[in-house]
Amino acid sequence: MTNRVVIVTGGAAGIGQATVLRFAKAGARVAVWDVDESRGQSFVDGLRNGGADALFRRVNVTSAPDVDQAVTEVLTRWGRIDVLVNNAGIVRDAQLVKVKDGAVVSTMSDEQWEQVIDVNLKGVFVCTRAVVPHMIAAGGGVILNASSVVGLYGNFGQTNYAATKGGVITMTRTWARELGRYRIRVNCIAPGFIATEILKAMPDKIIESMVSRTPIGRMGQPDDIANAYFWLASDEASFVHGAVLSVDGGLVIGT
Repeated sequence: MTNRVVIVTGGAAGIGQATVLRFAKAGARVAVWDVDESRGQSFVDGLRNGGADALFRRVNVTSAPDVDQAVTEVLTRWGRIDVLVNNAGIVRDAQLVKVKDGAVVSTMSDEQWEQVIDVNLKGVFVCTRAVVPHMIAAGGGVILNASSVVGLYGNFGQTNYAATKGGVITMTRTWARELGRYRIRVNCIAPGFIATEILKAMPDKIIESMVSRTPIGRMGQPDDIANAYFWLASDEASFVHGAVLSVDGGLVIGT
């Protein structure tokens, strides 16, 4: 991975941060895109102090002008883009319709729906559309997308999130058909329960339930996903294309 240029969206924390570290450790040049400017810049400053070649840019992945400017910055600095990891995502959980004592007490709002669709689905579309022409001109590249086991099997209270993660899978397969001829490999990962800050903040009872449903007997770590991204981006996975890799500790078979 030495000197290959990698973009990681949502790269300032959690799985994104672990992914950045994994690529940087292998000698890649890494662009960290995130909306958290303070955290992202501090993270990249630390990478640079450790000898990594990295840059940070505050990017709203739903904004085409934002993304186009960020792509230009990467090309100006390094002259190429080898790997795009579409990791950025959000949750806004709610039941479609919540009923108590026979009465509707709440529904998933338009705002909750649209926010998740914008970041998790449109953001993947916008970033990939911006990067692919440069990969075609360079003779190839790798696109890696973040789906979820929720995108495969659904989940209570996550209509919006599940819809986006299912959409990411079908976009991945469509782009695999379209872009393979240009030597651009497109794959996605479907993580299970991963011990990010969001999940760690949940009540112990919920976390214990998650672990009990995972046959391997533990929650995943961000490094588990980062290592999968790294392998899919590497030449060792050169014949893997259009795949959905579940990294879930056996969650699906344990459900």
